[in-house]
This record gives sequence, structure tokens and C-alpha cells, in this order.
Amino acid sequence: MKEIRTKSRLAMVLSRLEGFKDPNLRQEQYITDSEVAASVLWNANMLGDIKGKSIADLGCGTGVLGIGALLLGARKVVFVDMDKSTLETAKNNLAKLKSEFSLYTGFAEFINQDIKEVVIDVDVVLQNPPFGTKVKHHDIIFLEKAFKTATVVYSFHKSESKRFLECFSAKKNARLTHVWGFKFPLKATFSFHRRQIHRIDVSCFRFEVKNNFVDGK
Repeated sequence: MKEIRTKSRLAMVLSRLEGFKDPNLRQEQYITDSEVAASVLWNANMLGDIKGKSIADLGCGTGVLGIGALLLGARKVVFVDMDKSTLETAKNNLAKLKSEFSLYTGFAEFINQDIKEVVIDVDVVLQNPPFGTKVKHHDIIFLEKAFKTATVVYSFHKSESKRFLECFSAKKNARLTHVWGFKFPLKATFSFHRRQIHRIDVSCFRFEVKNNFVDGK
């Protein structure tokens, strides 16, 4: 069985995944860049948060983060999205990689449900939620759900939100442990876009829910 041995190899494989067929503006359906996804996944794996873990990709879209986790040895990934057609794309992307490369042995589950309603219990959440530009605080709804779902959370938000996220997570018995910043590329997706690529300051924030670490540390 082939293995993913480098971050660049992971990015290359993820770049082959199919994107959104009919992206929804209100849900801010922009595909997660393969280079950014590979960087976060590689860091997460180095911290012991991928291999052998059960993982949820909340608002999974076309499955980039969850599929990447499977490629790096996750035991199980639960893909959750309210958009049924997008979830089918994620399924097809995973099936394509399995048939072409036999790159993973983990179990995949797909749940077509609103994030507010889903109830699952996993080790780690990986998510790239809507940034809240169309529905106010949409990203915080995802983050709060993530804190109820896992003891370790990786979540993408605008970099300028760091202070707010530190305060919010503290109130939810979680702490911010790592931040990785990116010039996140948003490719032209909708008719009103004038530039092929628009880059925004986005960070991936890693949180630990308080019951996951020893008191006093």
C-alpha cells in the first residue's frame, strides 16, 4: 500500500479532488485550498491528532480535510454536511482515491444533517466553517458544536478573530494552544467575483477542551 510520506505529496493528492458543483453563497462554499489543508493536517499529525484517531469533519464540503485525515492514517472520519449534493461529491472524491491509490484503511461515515442537530463523539474535529460574512456568527455556531464533539479542535477563522476566539473558548472550558496563519486563497466562484484569486488572512486555530488536560497545566 502506498503511503503519504511528505506534505507536498499530500497536497498534490488533495489537489485532485473535485470541487463544488453548484456552490451556495449563503453557506460560503469555498473549497479548502489543498496546500493549506495539507499544512494543517501535517501539523496535526505531528502533534499526534490524526493517526489512529476518530475525527469529524464538520461542514465537510467536498471532503478535503476529512479525506486528508484518512490518508494520514485516521481510524475513522465522520463527514457531516447539510448539503446532500456536496456530501455526494465528498463520497465520490473518497471513492476515487480509494480505487486509484488504496491510500487509506480507515472507516468513513457520511451524515447529511444540519450542524445544529448532529450529535457525535470523536477524538478530534477538523473544520473549515463559513466565516460568518453572510450569516452572522455562523463560524461560532460551528466552533461551539465542535467543543461539544471532541477534546481537540482544529478550526479555520479569520486571523483578526484571535482575541475573540481566546475569550470565547475560555468561556466554553477550552483553551487555544496553536495558531497557524495563511494567506487563504479564495478562487473566483460566483458571478460577481472580479479576480481569479482573492487572498484573505485566515488562521487555523487548535483548541483543547478543558477535560482533555490536567488541572494546573
